[in-house]
Amino acid sequence: MIDFRPIAAILGVLLAILGTTMMIPALVDVVTGQGDYIVYAASAVITAFVGLSLWLAGRTSEVEKLDLRQAFVLTTASWGLLSAFAAIPFMWADTALTFTDAYFEAMSGLTTTGATVISGLDHRPAGVLIWRAFLHWYGGVGIIVLAMALLPMLRIGGMQLFRAESSDKSEKVLPRAAQLAKGIVGTYVLLTVACAFTYAFCGMSVFDAVAHAMATISTGGFSTHDASIGYFHSPAIEYAAIFFMLSGSLPFVLYVRVLAGDFSRLIANTEVRLFLSLVILFALVSFVEQVRGNIAHGEAAMRHAVFNVVTLMSTTGFIAVDYTDWGPPTDVLYFIVMFLGACTGSTAGGMKSFRIAILGSALAQHLRRIIYPNGVFPVRYGGKPIGDDVVASVLSFAFLYLATFLVIGIVVNALGFDLITSFSASITALANVGPGLGPVIGPSQNFAGLPDHVIWLLSFAMLLGRLELFTVLVLFLPSFWRR
Repeated sequence: MIDFRPIAAILGVLLAILGTTMMIPALVDVVTGQGDYIVYAASAVITAFVGLSLWLAGRTSEVEKLDLRQAFVLTTASWGLLSAFAAIPFMWADTALTFTDAYFEAMSGLTTTGATVISGLDHRPAGVLIWRAFLHWYGGVGIIVLAMALLPMLRIGGMQLFRAESSDKSEKVLPRAAQLAKGIVGTYVLLTVACAFTYAFCGMSVFDAVAHAMATISTGGFSTHDASIGYFHSPAIEYAAIFFMLSGSLPFVLYVRVLAGDFSRLIANTEVRLFLSLVILFALVSFVEQVRGNIAHGEAAMRHAVFNVVTLMSTTGFIAVDYTDWGPPTDVLYFIVMFLGACTGSTAGGMKSFRIAILGSALAQHLRRIIYPNGVFPVRYGGKPIGDDVVASVLSFAFLYLATFLVIGIVVNALGFDLITSFSASITALANVGPGLGPVIGPSQNFAGLPDHVIWLLSFAMLLGRLELFTVLVLFLPSFWRR
């Protein structure tokens, strides 16, 4: 039987922190003269009270000795429970969402997906807008720690390859996570502040700059305007967004080492080089498509191409232009880009570049074995051979990733939506990208037009994608719960 006391204690701490941060939008509404500050204060009290109660009920000397099964439960429960409480302000504040839509919005925020059911953002109270942005920022920190400390231990989708960045003692999760968090949080804050100052310098108001900075570094994509980054009509802001979206897409543990003086790690990292190479490749293809289709030319075409590829590959989901009017070739290109994602240990979602590299190496190995049956050709990553367990884990993840995408897309299609809407909704939720394609959830639309059962399905897809599929699905196995 799983001992839930340590899980409850940790969840209690996380809820107490979340409740405390609800005072941020309360203070913003007080300053701006909005009456919703009472909503956030009440939500803060409720969330903090439940968090404190869980902590008192579950505190034990064994908190720092989580085993594997407890780690699986904690990982899934944390995102699910935090989203439920983060949804409370969306139900009681000016947005007045149903619990279904509020949970979707909160899950989208904490998983840094950026899909939204709220329209009329330009006229919403400042508290709602800053709460959405802060959910991105809060979730982004948790995602980085999760990727660096927990997932390698859980051996999810090839993440055991990064055990060097985490603890070799799989029974001791939290101490190592705390050590990693110190350097990561400092870097995260520093990048956020730099991004906010840059946006303000480029012409955003201070409020917009802070909100967009939190959404950019977390690669989330929630904006304070319905038109997203396109609202500002500023090439300077778009270039700043490109730079900081890329910054949020790189492994944060490498930033810690760069700040310690080891500059070579960032440039020499195989995953970083592959990610940037893919960005350049797809941006060039997008540029050519724009020129060939007489959509844009010169600097504007290149800026739009780079922005769109970066916003989708980083899974940020900011919108500068409505690219769905550019024709089927562009739709196909950006649909493919949605699958890829950025680097491990970043705030981005998607397949992750290291898996793409391993899949490519495994394919090359298989082709060589066809030609030379007796040859020995190890799968390599970063110039070094990797174990069969990593390869098998990556192949399993890739299969499950594609299978999950297809199942969700088919279900949405069966519920009455067109193929483009169905499958783009599936991948944009699963990869935590944000905007979809098509007339219903395209870049100029949002998810408000979807029925509740689709909203719940996509909320679950966001959780699946954010927690690397296996972490959630393993909980549905009866054998998991047996002693």
